[in-house]
Amino acid sequence: MKLDNKPYEEKMGKTLSQLSYELSTIRAGRANPAVLDKITVDYYGAPTKISQVATISVTDARTIVISPWDGSMLKKIEKAIQTSDVGINPANDGKVLRLVFPQVTEEIRKQLTKQVTKMGEESKVAIRNIRRDANDKSKTMKKNSEMTEDEQKQSDKAIQDLTDKFIKEIDAVVAKRNAEIMEV
Repeated sequence: MKLDNKPYEEKMGKTLSQLSYELSTIRAGRANPAVLDKITVDYYGAPTKISQVATISVTDARTIVISPWDGSMLKKIEKAIQTSDVGINPANDGKVLRLVFPQVTEEIRKQLTKQVTKMGEESKVAIRNIRRDANDKSKTMKKNSEMTEDEQKQSDKAIQDLTDKFIKEIDAVVAKRNAEIMEV
C-alpha cells in the first residue's frame, strides 16, 4: 500500500497560494488594490473589507481611488487606512478617497526584495515540513507492516518530487515579484 500524496500536495498548494497572496499585498510604488485587502472597517457593527463597502479603482500607475457606496463610510474608511500599515495618508475630497503612492527609492526596493525573499524562504520551510510529515507517515506505515520497503522508497521519492516541484514554483513566484519591484 502506497502513501496517499493528495493531502500533502493540497497542503503544499495552499502554502504556495498563501505566499502569492502575501506577496500581492506588498506595495512597490505601483498602485495595487491588494494592499487594501487586509484592512477592515466597522460596517453596522461588523468588520468588513473595504472592497465590500466601496468601489476601488486604479486611475494611474500610482493612484488608487476609493468610492464608498454609502457616503457615511468615507470617514471610517479614511481612519482605517490611516491606522493600517499601508503607510499612505488618503486624500479626502468629500466624495472619494485618493491614495497616491510615492515613488519608491532604490534603497526601499532592495528592502522589499529582501522581504519578498524572506517570505519565499519561509514558504520553502513550510513545504519541507510537509515533506517531513509525509516521510514520517511512510516510515510509520513501513514499521507497522502496512507497506514494503520498496513502497516506502517510492512514496518518499514521490513526496520529494512534489517538494522539488513546489520549491521551484516558489522560486519562480519570488523571482517574478522581485523583478516587478525592481522595475518600477
